[in-house]
Amino acid sequence: MHPELYILRHGQTEWNAEGRMQGALNSPLTAQGEAEAACQGVILQGLDLAGFQFICSPQGRAVQTAGIALCRVADFILTDPRLAEITVGEWSGRLRDELPMEDVPDPYMAQYEAAPGGEGLAGVKRRAAAFLADLKGPAVLVTHGVTSLVLRELVVGPAALRPSSIHGGQGTIYHLKGGVQKVLE
Repeated sequence: MHPELYILRHGQTEWNAEGRMQGALNSPLTAQGEAEAACQGVILQGLDLAGFQFICSPQGRAVQTAGIALCRVADFILTDPRLAEITVGEWSGRLRDELPMEDVPDPYMAQYEAAPGGEGLAGVKRRAAAFLADLKGPAVLVTHGVTSLVLRELVVGPAALRPSSIHGGQGTIYHLKGGVQKVLE
């Protein structure tokens, strides 16, 4: 059984708005992304987070989101590279519309798998599983779309992915406790 988790995805970035693959690269939050992070912060202020750790991906967009969303609830925020977004190799910074769209039910996920030199979902699952195995207590996590999806699937199972989107819910907080996921908006 995993500890209680609140999982936040970073707010909208300039590249999200443009439809670009980010992966390991960074793009700053848009005004909408900053507002999404502020809304996450309001939700978190209404929760009892005593005893929770606050852990963030070290990537700039997640750190920027954590600074906004966690400023009133966290005294200390750790970073962990295992919460970083899936890498997309040669497709980093490219517009999604310019990339091959596989004839599959979920073309966006297919792009992550097909990215030349990218990490692939298996790589994200390995590091997410290692992160969860090392987690010793309840935590608030600030991460990315694909990483959020993988973490939630590992903790709750496939049911955690419905309803969802490739973006893992910008502006959404996922509460995972006792094998059940609730969406806080």
